[in-house]
Amino acid sequence: MGGSGLRTLLDSVRYEVLPAKATEEKVLAHVPRDVVVTVTASPVKGLEPTLGLTVRLAAHGYRVVPHVPARLLRDDAHLKDVVDRLGEAGVDDVFVPAGDADPPAGPYDGALPVLRRLSELGSPFAHVGVTGYPESHPLIDDDLTIQAMWDKREHATYIVSNLCFDPRVLGEWLARIRRRDVTLPVHLGVAGPVQRAKLLAMATKIGVGESTRFLTKHASWFLRFAAPGGYSPDRLLARTQEALTAPSAGVAGLHLFTFNQIAETERWRRAVLERLDPPSA
Repeated sequence: MGGSGLRTLLDSVRYEVLPAKATEEKVLAHVPRDVVVTVTASPVKGLEPTLGLTVRLAAHGYRVVPHVPARLLRDDAHLKDVVDRLGEAGVDDVFVPAGDADPPAGPYDGALPVLRRLSELGSPFAHVGVTGYPESHPLIDDDLTIQAMWDKREHATYIVSNLCFDPRVLGEWLARIRRRDVTLPVHLGVAGPVQRAKLLAMATKIGVGESTRFLTKHASWFLRFAAPGGYSPDRLLARTQEALTAPSAGVAGLHLFTFNQIAETERWRRAVLERLDPPSA
């Protein structure tokens, strides 16, 4: 990838982290304040760990984007409480996926009803993200996922693409959603420099039930990381250069899945930026 294109993406980076015990400490130690931090939510542990970490990181001066899965919301009162709590913390950006909780905690079984309700509440967040699926969703037809993005466009301000390792699929997906007049900017979901052993250790720490779900849902990820030569975000970005930098693609930046390998991810980003802008002699 050309230096200017990659530099732009890395300057607009977002780090996705899990609300584990040591996450706050890791973020404070390794993540600059100008990097956006997004905090996932667990169908097993509920929203509280996400909200708590979000509020604490916001107090430290980070721009934080909590995940607020529709299927974790108990009712309208719960949603209103989440909105008020995040507003008090100065959070102006949320990511609203459907979520994996089965059964749902309340009446919301998908993101669109929550997005509509937020609009009815006066659009309390300046930025609202929704999910995009470059690779097929295991339960939803591709045409339906693109239609869902179209339906959400009035309530959302950007798309975060789910993790994808295939440069061809990424390029075709970007072209396809633009042909369908989905014009929201995309933050491209990319795995950071993840080590398979550490990923496995992180998955098991989530909890027995959560770990089983994680490993079952993402078995192909482990195959990618264990392949000869391992996984390299550099190679993926290089191979998607044309698709990502095309003016029609509308890629706003990278959404890096850190899997809580936060120090490693930031070290990789700094190394790439230094290669692009080597220090003067």
